[in-house]
Amino acid sequence: MAFYASHRNQPLRARHSPEDSPELDMSPASSSGAVTPPGAGTPSPSSSTFLTSSVHSLWGGLMRRFTSEPSPSTLPTPAGLPHAHTYQPDGDRHGQGHGGSNSNGIDGVYTPPHLLHPHRTASPMRPPPLEPLQLVGFADETRQDARLLTTPIAEEIRIMVPARLGIVDEWRLVYSLEQDGASLATLYEKCAEYQGRRVGFVLCVKDCEGGLFGAYLSDYPHPAPKYFGTGECFLWRASILSPLPPPPSAIDDAHPNPNLRTTTILAPPTSTKPPTSRSPTPSSQKHIRFKAFPYSGINEYYLLCETHFLSLGAGDGKYGLWLDDSLERGVSATSQTFGNEPLSDEGEKFGVLGVEMWVIGA
Repeated sequence: MAFYASHRNQPLRARHSPEDSPELDMSPASSSGAVTPPGAGTPSPSSSTFLTSSVHSLWGGLMRRFTSEPSPSTLPTPAGLPHAHTYQPDGDRHGQGHGGSNSNGIDGVYTPPHLLHPHRTASPMRPPPLEPLQLVGFADETRQDARLLTTPIAEEIRIMVPARLGIVDEWRLVYSLEQDGASLATLYEKCAEYQGRRVGFVLCVKDCEGGLFGAYLSDYPHPAPKYFGTGECFLWRASILSPLPPPPSAIDDAHPNPNLRTTTILAPPTSTKPPTSRSPTPSSQKHIRFKAFPYSGINEYYLLCETHFLSLGAGDGKYGLWLDDSLERGVSATSQTFGNEPLSDEGEKFGVLGVEMWVIGA
C-alpha cells in the first residue's frame, strides 16, 4: 500500500504529441536497432570549408616545392674532379624513359640514369711503373754467350705471367746446363726445393741454330703419373731479327755518281769522345721478335713430367715442347693445349745447346 500511495502522490507528466516535437526522428529503426542522430544526414558547412582549404594548401605546397628547386643543369660540378659527371633526371634529359613514358619517379617508375644510358669514363688513377727486372744467379765464371735469358726477353715474359708475380723485380736462376750439368734429374731436384710455395718457373731452351724458346710453368716440375698445372702456363719463343740493309745514302757514298750534284752545308759540331757501351751504334742494336702462346682451353694437358722426359702441352699425339732426360734432344710441334707453332726453326726435332730454369717470387 505504501508503494501505491507514493505513486499516487507524484504529479502526472504532460503528454506531448508528435506534432509538438518536430526535432524527434520518428523514422523506423534499422534492423540493427541503431537510431540516426539528429542532423547526421545533412553535411555541415564547417566540414566542407575545412576540406577545401586542406586541398588548396596541399596543392600550393607541392607547386612551391617543384618550382623552387634548382635545375640539375645549374648544379655546380666539383672542381677537383674533372672526370666527375652530373647526370640529369631522365624526364629532363630525354623526356621519356622505357616504353615512351616518363621515368622521373612522378609520372612513372623511376629508373637510375646509369641503367638507362651506361656511361663510364677512364679512371685518372694509374698503376705505378714496375721496377726494372734483375736476373740473379749466374756464376762469375759463366761465359756471357752461355747465358740464355736476357733482360729484354725477360721483360716480355714478365707481361704474360700472373699479376701477383709480374710485380716481382728479381728472378733467380734455379738450374743451368752450363753450371749444373746436363741432367733432368738435377733439374727436378733443384726445383723441388720450392714445393708448396706460390711461385712460377720460366724454362729457357736454346737449340743448335741459336733459337731461344721455352715455357712458363705454374707448378714446379716433378715426376707425376698424370698431367698437372693450371691455365697460367704458356709457351713462348724469341727470334733475333737480322739488321736492316744500309740506307741509300751509304750506298751512294761507297759508289759516288759523277753526274750527281751535291751541296755542302755546315753541319753541327760533333763530339770527339769515343762511343760508350751504353750508347750502342745502330749496327750493334738487336731487334727481338717475341711470341707467346697462352692456354687455348681445348684440353688440360699442361705439364707431364717423368724421370725420362719433361713435356708441356699435348694433343693428337704431339707435344708442344718435349725434352729428354739427358737434355740433348727435344721435340716441338703444334699442340692443342696452347695452339702454338713449332718453337724451333730446325723443325719438330731439334738439338739442345742450353737449358735454364728460373723461379719467380721466391
